[in-house]
Amino acid sequence: METDAERLLTITVPPHSEGLLGLPAGKARGLVLFAHGSGSGRFSPRNNFVAEQLRQAGLATLLFDLLTDAEARNRANVFDIDLLALRLQQATEFVVGYAATRGLPVGYFGASTGAAAALVAAAQLGERIGAVVSRGGRPDMAGAALPRVVSPTLLIVGGADTEVLALNQAARRRLRCTCDLMVVPGATHLFEEPGTLEQVVALAREWFLRHLAVATST
Repeated sequence: METDAERLLTITVPPHSEGLLGLPAGKARGLVLFAHGSGSGRFSPRNNFVAEQLRQAGLATLLFDLLTDAEARNRANVFDIDLLALRLQQATEFVVGYAATRGLPVGYFGASTGAAAALVAAAQLGERIGAVVSRGGRPDMAGAALPRVVSPTLLIVGGADTEVLALNQAARRRLRCTCDLMVVPGATHLFEEPGTLEQVVALAREWFLRHLAVATST
């Protein structure tokens, strides 16, 4: 008999990447796909912490590797935003048809270069993506896709991450969608300072619950 508790499932995500699908207790209110940055993957402790907290708020989560191990050994692939965005789109198409998550409104959570991939994928998929959250991201690397994003987008940057903050401020000016830029005081790029990642979680949770609820009702 199935219990009303969180479930973690290992699934195969195209192209042949293992993914960790987390299902919250009770009925899921949405599904958040994680797009990690360079040098990271589905085992990222920060993204796993965020994912766990989102599941407690009633959101399903999917953490997976955007590249195969062989592809990741080529550093050019790590910064190929179009390739990463394609993989995110492929994962989206797969998981929205998966029995446990079929029909859920979809959001993206991107970190570093993964945020650029999330924005490019969101621009391609349009209103199918209900919300995007960037943690310490590089939205500037989404380039010409930025003005085409229609998904409500939240940019979260550490106050001490001054270079990335400037890049996010410039990217925000190019975004035409509903957008907000939130600065976590004293946080550096990885949000390693005590309490800063918890602030990221609170901001992301509120953004997803607000905008994915809208996606459900439309």
